[in-house]
Amino acid sequence: MYRTHTCGELRKADEGKEVTLAGWVQTVRKFGSINFVDLRDRYGITQLLFGEELNGQLDENPLGREFVLQVKGRVSERSNKNPNLPTGEIEIKVLSFSILNKAVTPPFTIQDDTDGGDDLRMKYRYLDLRRNAVKKNLELRYAVNRAARNYLHEHDFMDLETPFLIKSTPEGARDFVVPSRMNAGQFYALPQSPQTFKQLLMVSGYDRYFQIVKCFRDEDLRADRQPEFTQIDCEMSFVQQEDILHMFEGMIKYIFKQVKGIDYTEKIERMSWEDAMWNFGNDKPDIRFGMKILNLKFPAYTFPQKENRSDLIDGVNFQVFDSAETVLAIAVPGSSETTRKDLDLLTEWVKRPQVGMKGLVYIRYNADGSLKSSIDKFYSEDRLLEIAKAADAHPGDLILMLAGTEERTRKAVSELRLEMGKRKGLRKETEYKLLWVLDFPLFEYAEEENRWVARHHPFTAPKPDHIEIMIQHNPAIEDPAHYLKHPYAGIKANAYDMVLNGNEIGGGSIRIFQRGLQEKMFEALGMTKEESMHKFGFLLGAFEYGAPPHGGIAFGFDRLCAILGGSESIRDFIAFPKNNSGRDVMLDAPATIDDRQLAELSIKLDIEKK
Repeated sequence: MYRTHTCGELRKADEGKEVTLAGWVQTVRKFGSINFVDLRDRYGITQLLFGEELNGQLDENPLGREFVLQVKGRVSERSNKNPNLPTGEIEIKVLSFSILNKAVTPPFTIQDDTDGGDDLRMKYRYLDLRRNAVKKNLELRYAVNRAARNYLHEHDFMDLETPFLIKSTPEGARDFVVPSRMNAGQFYALPQSPQTFKQLLMVSGYDRYFQIVKCFRDEDLRADRQPEFTQIDCEMSFVQQEDILHMFEGMIKYIFKQVKGIDYTEKIERMSWEDAMWNFGNDKPDIRFGMKILNLKFPAYTFPQKENRSDLIDGVNFQVFDSAETVLAIAVPGSSETTRKDLDLLTEWVKRPQVGMKGLVYIRYNADGSLKSSIDKFYSEDRLLEIAKAADAHPGDLILMLAGTEERTRKAVSELRLEMGKRKGLRKETEYKLLWVLDFPLFEYAEEENRWVARHHPFTAPKPDHIEIMIQHNPAIEDPAHYLKHPYAGIKANAYDMVLNGNEIGGGSIRIFQRGLQEKMFEALGMTKEESMHKFGFLLGAFEYGAPPHGGIAFGFDRLCAILGGSESIRDFIAFPKNNSGRDVMLDAPATIDDRQLAELSIKLDIEKK
């Protein structure tokens, strides 16, 4: 056998045992006539002692970094113990060794603080995976996977596989398509999710399904996106929204306990979509800290039931506010002493293309109760104090204000709030706060297309008391300028998102399960009967054979792992990820295929070869 123990297994209690270890050479250190070698495998590192009796063999067969080495020897107590290693009290006095495979010098140092940049490590990902930091990420990923499976198994869910080669039904993100050789001119698509299949499994009577499954979307990438990603995909029959929330609160709490040792005992807060947008500017708020938005001015149609406080800023002829569609503010605690230089830098931050604002207004609410502002030539101190109090500011706080168009300004103030929370140390990686966001709009209006689109997907059911509104009204828009007054604008979805620390980690809904309502939904989205039958006739047909009420949820598995691992990038928790251009630089994929393959697929490329 190649080994009797792993490199992370032996302890002082094993002293005197004769063992065989195998692994990779991490370091070689020569001290006079003896050599110390750190031997590494997946489980840890063990120090080897090569005495002077082995010098001749080492001279003939010198060891180098990343050599694959087998040693036989005796476990001995170390004289210079290393408390940072689980094996740090022992070493192996080598009796014999064998080089199983030599290695060329790696392109970067294989250790936690490596000298390799992202591109280099991605190219040699199989070497990067040897690093302990990466190994810990993949171990955490496996632990989350195992915990989810155990919980779902204990609650009678069946793990059922669904196809990867399906029909393209583009609604939302672009599909990856796969040409069919046997059906010339026709294409499969890779699934963006197993949505229709899991609904069909409910029709088939498999009332609790799950799958930890690859999904595919051809979309622009960022730190938390990959063209192929993994979901914990779940569906249940004979359930209402409350049943889903209860079941998957339990799953996430179970994962916290098993993976992080955290007993998440507090009640998970629930918030409507409207309140999330009103108070935090986005539908996945980080509620680890306050700093709620003061809505000073906004279009009446946006939040018709909310109070408009434009009285606090009107009447002074300040054109920046007067000409703006929306004016929003946040109070940053304990920041009134922010320097003018830092405020100028913050102004440049909000002007970046990613944020997109033209400028920033500030009010210092000083510790002595006085106020100083970039707009104090327009507003009296009394008026500034009213604004500060409305923003729930206290002496010592800094009020930051943005003005512009509604959508952009609300998004920008949300980003500003998160940035200030980060700068103030309010977004701690070791603190976790879960939230359910509920009551999303069922539809949103695509003005450039002059039609309604599904905010989630076209299989989401309306709230029970909104179903009749959808059935009774025609989706046609005669005057696009008045679409916000259409009854469809007020229909709420029977949908829910789970948010963790300002990240959506899961989303789902109660599904439509009657053919008539599903056809009405397709009609609302602008589909003809012929088009809906072509794309989804199989599902409509299935609903005629006794479809049960059902609903489900899908968790972003990669994102959940990244948050639990304290990283902003899901790429760190995927064994072989793509880069930000969607390329696998290790395999050099995607790549061209030769003319013979194209001919077999009946494909002719209409692009210039580079």
